[in-house]
Amino acid sequence: MNTPQDSSLGREVAYPTRYDPGLLFPIPRAQGRAGLRLADAALPFTGHDRWHAYELAWLDGQGKPVVDTATFLVPADSPQLIESKSLKLYLNSLNASRFDSPQALRARLVEDLSRTAQAPVEVTFGLPPVIAEDTAESIDDQPLEINSYGPPDAGLLRADPAAQASETLRSDLLKSNCPVTGQPDWASVRIRYRGPRLDRTSLLRYLVSFRDHSGFHEQCVERIFTDLLACLQPQALSVEARYTRRGGLDINPWRALPGEAPPSPARDPRQ
Repeated sequence: MNTPQDSSLGREVAYPTRYDPGLLFPIPRAQGRAGLRLADAALPFTGHDRWHAYELAWLDGQGKPVVDTATFLVPADSPQLIESKSLKLYLNSLNASRFDSPQALRARLVEDLSRTAQAPVEVTFGLPPVIAEDTAESIDDQPLEINSYGPPDAGLLRADPAAQASETLRSDLLKSNCPVTGQPDWASVRIRYRGPRLDRTSLLRYLVSFRDHSGFHEQCVERIFTDLLACLQPQALSVEARYTRRGGLDINPWRALPGEAPPSPARDPRQ
């Protein structure tokens, strides 16, 4: 079974000079979900991981370079997640490969990524727009003292069952660390819910408690979702994190109660 320590993360690797789908490195989602006591057969959420690829290049049928961008949508119920450095290396391996048409390249991407994730992966060329104005309400300007930065503490969360709310909250202060290299990962997180009113001070303290936590983007969002689900027992819940770019890629995991509409594809100004 693949583990993060088996991947190319944190290691010096040679630049790929030819197409190599074997560079893609899958990691079983069950590894991260075991700590959340989640079984894939009874996941409490639906969702996806939306990847933005800013550095996509190949050669056309005549050998002329072509550049573009792409969006990949990996379903949250796929058995495997795709390790980010391996995806970057795989995309780099396309730089010297010829494809007769963009459609031929897209078909190859769909085939390789779906095989790695063990589920159908959607591939489209181009990126969603950057949206500067956000209807979500920021919780970051609260004046409060914080002295704890980990581990993530669901016990910090508070809600008032006597007051019902339907709102979308945002924080730009989410930070976690790569579980292999220790490098920081930065994100904006949006929480849409309907249920007992969340105490915003407690929510901000909780999100900041990820600051020294080591976990993949997808695993952090699933932890936030399951902790909020246990605290609120809401009628509706959606959690999306938009991580900043690293290595020409950014990852945007989204998890929600079944039946919730997915967020409109968009990028933050920081992305």
